[in-house]
Amino acid sequence: MRAAVHERYGPPSVMRIAEIPQPEPSARELLVKVHASTVNRSDCGFRSAKPFIVRPFSGLIRPRHPVSGTEFSGVVAAVGREVRDFAEGDSVFGRLQDERPGAHAEYLLVPESGAVAHKPANLSHEQAAALCDGGMMAGMYLRQVDLERRPRILVNGASGAIGSAAVQLAKARGARVTAVCKTESVEIIHGLGADRIIDYRREDFTATNAVYDVVLDTVPTSSLGRCRRLLREGGHYLSAELGPWCQHPLMALWTPLARSRVQVRFPVPFYRKWEALALKELAEAGKFTPVVDRVYGLDEIVAAAAYVETGEKIGNVVISVAAAG
Repeated sequence: MRAAVHERYGPPSVMRIAEIPQPEPSARELLVKVHASTVNRSDCGFRSAKPFIVRPFSGLIRPRHPVSGTEFSGVVAAVGREVRDFAEGDSVFGRLQDERPGAHAEYLLVPESGAVAHKPANLSHEQAAALCDGGMMAGMYLRQVDLERRPRILVNGASGAIGSAAVQLAKARGARVTAVCKTESVEIIHGLGADRIIDYRREDFTATNAVYDVVLDTVPTSSLGRCRRLLREGGHYLSAELGPWCQHPLMALWTPLARSRVQVRFPVPFYRKWEALALKELAEAGKFTPVVDRVYGLDEIVAAAAYVETGEKIGNVVISVAAAG
């Protein structure tokens, strides 16, 4: 089968398309014929080994798993003898753990117990492939706060996969959402339900007089230091970034102990089946639809990754695997 592989760490150009053996499912695995995948920032980080902290998980010297890709949507081609919840021919989607990628390939092994579910009937494979990374990450952060009691939230980086998902998921929970995005994204983010939009190319969101219960920072352009003045007493700063000095995980441990005026939250990503099932329900109810920016073929994987690394994408970059070759 054809797959995007990289035997060493580095820029997008280290990836190439190669023929590798098609895997066989074990007793509790699914063999999925991949129709679509994505290139997300986790894929790029694990491919480049930046930050260096990923190497203990992916391989100190070279990648342990040379096939990239963590999100997928496709059709079950075969099942192991002990699989009960899926059958050959089922359309499925899901998210692999970062340290065990493999979705940039024509076939993929997925544990039945993993973050996999039947594909929402109202989404294409290209859309379903983009459900999990942004959706699960946004969900992990939003579960750290009580949006019913503290409904005013600012999402910085609303143009990205996590940010565009967070806008929709927060609105589904009744929050009042202020979204910070670039000029080119304003119309799209408005269509996702944001109550107010700040175009960061025209206005510094940290210089406004507005006050929020929650700030969700999904991009590396800001920090708690810049956002603290925006938060009410007892407010929450949620960061999807390590911070300029990798301080956010440490602050997430410290602020609850110190009973700080502002609490920092930095959940460790881990992708589970119930989260995939929850996203399926939200998608079928029309409450969450992933934003797709561009669709590339598998042969264009280098160009797709290079585009993601420009930081200019809106939502998700999808790889159409079934159309390759």
